[in-house]
Amino acid sequence: MTRAEGPLRPPRLAAVQDLMVTEPERLRELMARAARGYEDSFAEFYDVTAARVYGVALRIVRSPESAADVTQDTYVEAWRRAASYRPQLGSALSWLLTIAHHRSVDLIRANKRRADREERYGRGESLPELDVVWDGVSHQVDVERVRTGLRSLTDVQREALTLAYFGGNTHRQVARMLDLPLGTAKTRIRDGLIGLRDALGVES
Repeated sequence: MTRAEGPLRPPRLAAVQDLMVTEPERLRELMARAARGYEDSFAEFYDVTAARVYGVALRIVRSPESAADVTQDTYVEAWRRAASYRPQLGSALSWLLTIAHHRSVDLIRANKRRADREERYGRGESLPELDVVWDGVSHQVDVERVRTGLRSLTDVQREALTLAYFGGNTHRQVARMLDLPLGTAKTRIRDGLIGLRDALGVES
C-alpha cells in the first residue's frame, strides 16, 4: 500500500476534534474496509486517529522525531494486520493505540540496548557475537578481498550486510528498509557475516 509504505503526512490539526465526533462504529467500519484493501478508508482512519497515536508515542519515547517514526511504524503494522482486528475484543482506536504502545516500548528497549552496546565499546568490553565475527573479518582482510567475498553471498545476505556494516544502519533500520521482521533481518546479517568470514578464510 502506497500510504503505509511511504512517509506518512503529519496529522491534520483538526484530527483530535474529528476523533471526538467520529463514532466508534465508524472507525470499526473503516478498519473493516481497510482489511478488504480499501486505501481511501485507511486514509480516513489515519486522518482521524494519527494525532492520538503520535501523542501516545511522544509520551513514551519523548522525542518528536522518534514519535514520528513510531507513528509511521504503527500504521504500517495496522494496515498489514487490519484483517486480524476483532471488534468484539475492543474498539479500533484501542487496538491501534496498543500497537503504538508496543512499538514505542520496543524502540525504548532498542535504544537502551544500543546505548549499552556503545558503552561496552567505550570500555573495551566483550562485544556481541556478530561484532566479534565482523571484527575478525575487517581486521584481517583488505577492502578488495571483502568485496570479493561479498560476491560469494546470496543477494539477500549481501543486501542486509551492506546496509548494516557498510551503510552504518542498525538492525532495526535494516529491517525497516528491507520491509522485514527484525528477526529475519538479524538472521540475514548474521548468515552474511558468517558466509563472508568463511569465503575469506578467516578463522572464527
